[in-house]
Amino acid sequence: MRKLLFFILVFVLTLTAANFKLYLKDGSSQLVREYSVEGDRVKYYSVERSGWEEIPVALIDLKRTEAEMSARKETLQKEEQEATDEKSAAHELRQQVLSIPRDPGVYQLDDARKLRIFKAAEATVHSEKGRNALKALAPLPIFAGKATLEIPGEHASETLKDTSPEFYLQLSEFESFGMVKLTPKKGVRIVERISIQPVTKENLEERDKVEIFTKQLSDNGLYRIWPQNPLEKGEYAVIEYTEGKIDTQVWDFEVE
Repeated sequence: MRKLLFFILVFVLTLTAANFKLYLKDGSSQLVREYSVEGDRVKYYSVERSGWEEIPVALIDLKRTEAEMSARKETLQKEEQEATDEKSAAHELRQQVLSIPRDPGVYQLDDARKLRIFKAAEATVHSEKGRNALKALAPLPIFAGKATLEIPGEHASETLKDTSPEFYLQLSEFESFGMVKLTPKKGVRIVERISIQPVTKENLEERDKVEIFTKQLSDNGLYRIWPQNPLEKGEYAVIEYTEGKIDTQVWDFEVE
């Protein structure tokens, strides 16, 4: 269907550009499809009257007519190139989407469309009462006060040299997502800081967010995300979460 629309667009542009104004020296013009100079006469095909006609060449402003023809030709070429580029970009995007697994997770594609799969980190909540596996706490915490969401190790196993990396994120559910800067501590990296109200048990989660661009690629939760500004050297993560539930999924990486 898209291919058909593309060729229709090119056809319409061609037809439109094929018609141009044949300017007369008195300032008027005739809308024509083509013309030719034959001695002291100009023969042209009138679009308005759908037929061939003639007029003395002395009455025609050939310089202005030829200048408009040249400008319209350049416009057509530019529009055709834009349509071709748009078609090429759409094709490339479809190929990228087909290269990403449907399994929830974070992925990258290199220039050769080789797939890189990021492993989800094991997140734990560290409170005054110790560390607890995240899955055991969701959706409500079993403590009140301050806590941190942590992942093990001071450095990620995935290292990137690109300071403006692009990721493909396939959501497990239609939740919030983003990119955060991690805070390394001894043996761990902090993903977010958590405050739990003692009475309401409301969870307040604070993260060091990275401003990102996002583009939805499919209706089933596939997104492409990338930072708005180059990342400084350090530890980062792509995250998926539901605000207030302490259910964050983490895919960590290091920028050298």
